[in-house]
Amino acid sequence: MKSKMILIAGLFIAGSAMAADEATPNPVTEDGAVKITWQEPKKFRDIKSSGELQSRYENRMFETLTKELNKEASKSLKPNQKLELVVTDVDLAGDMRPTFGATANDLRIVKEIYPPRMTFTYQVLDGEQVVIAGDEKLTNLNFMNDIRPVNDKPFMHESRLLSQWFDKQVAPKL
Repeated sequence: MKSKMILIAGLFIAGSAMAADEATPNPVTEDGAVKITWQEPKKFRDIKSSGELQSRYENRMFETLTKELNKEASKSLKPNQKLELVVTDVDLAGDMRPTFGATANDLRIVKEIYPPRMTFTYQVLDGEQVVIAGDEKLTNLNFMNDIRPVNDKPFMHESRLLSQWFDKQVAPKL
């Protein structure tokens, strides 16, 4: 009887642990005037976590990038305008490297040869009317030399990539 209870408890715990790492197939994040659909993140080139549950890491990345883009977009968008993106690929700055037992997890090594990249379609809506639309394939080969405040914000290279794109490509057309 005792072994059956232990077996049932073990199955229950294992099932809930597996359920905790399940990700939504196409998550959508919204912050203010920005809405981003992350299309099939499992197929993204490199969004690997180096120490937390992959689904939790992905959600944190999606929320952070949406929030940072909204900070930039809210400066230029009119009150009734909305920016919508459908992201089809992300390659985070750096590359995951094994530590061969030196640490419990792989490490993300950020070097100039591993720039941030992002592919997406976008549209700016004014009510229901499309004002601007396009496809983008962004990369910043000079990301290590950008002038920036000294900080270690998560996803700072990817956030900057999106902010620079918005400032140069979208804001002047509004």
